[in-house]
Amino acid sequence: MSQKYNLLTVLGPTAGGKTSLAAHLANAFDGEIISADSRQVYRGMDIGTGKDIADYSVSGNSIPYHLIDIVDAGYKYNVYEYQRDFIIVFNDIHSRHKLPVLCGGSGMYIESILKGYRLINVPVNEDLRKELLEKSDEELIKILDSIKKLHNKTDIDTRKRMIRAIEIESFYSMNPPPKDDFPKINSLNIGLKFDRQSQRRRITQRLKQRLDEGLIDEVKSLLTKGITAEDILYYGLEYKFITQHILGELSYEDMFAKLETAIHQFAKRQMTWFRKMERDGIEIHWLDGYASLQEKMDRVKKLFND
Repeated sequence: MSQKYNLLTVLGPTAGGKTSLAAHLANAFDGEIISADSRQVYRGMDIGTGKDIADYSVSGNSIPYHLIDIVDAGYKYNVYEYQRDFIIVFNDIHSRHKLPVLCGGSGMYIESILKGYRLINVPVNEDLRKELLEKSDEELIKILDSIKKLHNKTDIDTRKRMIRAIEIESFYSMNPPPKDDFPKINSLNIGLKFDRQSQRRRITQRLKQRLDEGLIDEVKSLLTKGITAEDILYYGLEYKFITQHILGELSYEDMFAKLETAIHQFAKRQMTWFRKMERDGIEIHWLDGYASLQEKMDRVKKLFND
């Protein structure tokens, strides 16, 4: 195992073949997969989240994987919980002298690990919220700007986001996060990407395949288990538009068209997030998605061992 890296990360936009490459790398490096997908944590949401469990079998070996199927659908898992659970799994894998291979497309989850964000589970402050609701957008921006450096516009997109951001910063000021519980991460970061037209084609093909595999029935099953339509809509993309179709709000054709467009837009947002990570100093080695598996493996092995 490399003396330089204690983590191997495989990232990229949806429909890029990340899982298969990560599993083969874990097999080659005597490693185990840690999922970095914000929806694969949910039980019963298999087809829509692309768990592709069969990909974790390589040359007859079953590659251990973690942080998949850990909470029930209907729950709202968050990045704080993910980071907490990642640390437990990361330390466990290392204690057994294996290599953790982080794999996924959820940029916020991945960045929280690679940058070692010190996160606290911030509770709702009803009194503060009531006070902030009486203020104008300009006043909220001024408050937030005084307590936090605004690196991007996401915190000021909506009043709800601004109020939550102020709530979080106020809590942090009184409850500083611990400084010594996050492991030192030295990750080799591998990105997989295709040209835009190929990416669009792969997304469309995969959507058709998932619908053929029973994606609509999967969503119906969640509804029959008592999970509310509102909770399923929360998970977005496939779950949002298919729920609307089941409820009679969208025809099959409209559902497919809207969902296809939404996934394309999602993939674009994923790449935007990864590019921002690069601008912020995280090095990502991008591989051509069309390269053969062997070419990708050889490239990663060379980077890992150099």
